Amino acid sequence: MFTVSNDIPGLDARGSRVFTHPDVVGRGVREGWADPETDPTRIDWQARLAVAVIPFAVVDGRPVNPCQVTGVRYGRNELGHWGEQVCADAVVTARDEHRHRWLVMVERSDGHGWALPGGYVDPGEEPAAAAVRELGEETGLFLDPATTVWQVLAARYVPDPRASDEAWMVTVPARTHLAVTCRADFPAVVGADDAARAAWIPADDYSGLVAHLTAAYRGEVFAAHRDLLADLLG
Repeated sequence: MFTVSNDIPGLDARGSRVFTHPDVVGRGVREGWADPETDPTRIDWQARLAVAVIPFAVVDGRPVNPCQVTGVRYGRNELGHWGEQVCADAVVTARDEHRHRWLVMVERSDGHGWALPGGYVDPGEEPAAAAVRELGEETGLFLDPATTVWQVLAARYVPDPRASDEAWMVTVPARTHLAVTCRADFPAVVGADDAARAAWIPADDYSGLVAHLTAAYRGEVFAAHRDLLADLLG
C-alpha cells in the first residue's frame, strides 16, 4: 500500500492524478458538507458500505468509484464526501391548457447550469422527504406531503463533473405531477439557497427542454442531470 497527500494537486509516484479542491477542506469542512477526515484509510468503511445505495469496493482502505473512471484517481476533486454521497432530486411537472408538459428547474449558483432541485439526503432522512425539503429550499415551492403523491424512482449513479475515483454522487429521484390545468395556475417558483433562479421550463421532451434553455436563458443542462432528464422526458 502507498499513500498520497489528498489535498495537494499533482501526480503520485505512479503518475496518477491527485486533487482535492481547497474549498473542500476549507469552506466545506466549516460549513459541514465535507468530511473533515483527509485520510480515507481512517474512515469506518464497514458502516458506510452497510448503507450504500450502490455497492462499491474499498481497496487498501480507499473507496473505488463503482461506475466511472474520472481522471482524478486520488482525492475528492470538488466533492466533500469520501465514497458515495446520496442525494435526492425533485421531479415536479404540470400540464398547461394546451396539454404541454412543464418541469421545475433551477439555475445553479455555482455556474454548472440548470438542474433539478435537489441536494444531500441527511442521515436518517428518506429520499422523498429530502426531495420535498430541497424543492422548498431552492424554489420556495413547499408541497404538502400529506396531499402530494410522490413516486420514488430507482437510485442511479450521477456522472458529476466534480467527482473523482474516490468521491462520487448517487441520486434517488422523486417525481410528482401537479393537478393544475392552466399555465396561469402554476405555483410560483423563485431561486433561493443554492439556486440563482428557478423557473418552469417547457418539457414535452428532452430536446425541447434543451432548446428552450439555450434560447431563453443562454443556459445548458447540468452535466450530471443530462442522462436522467433524457430518460425521464424522452
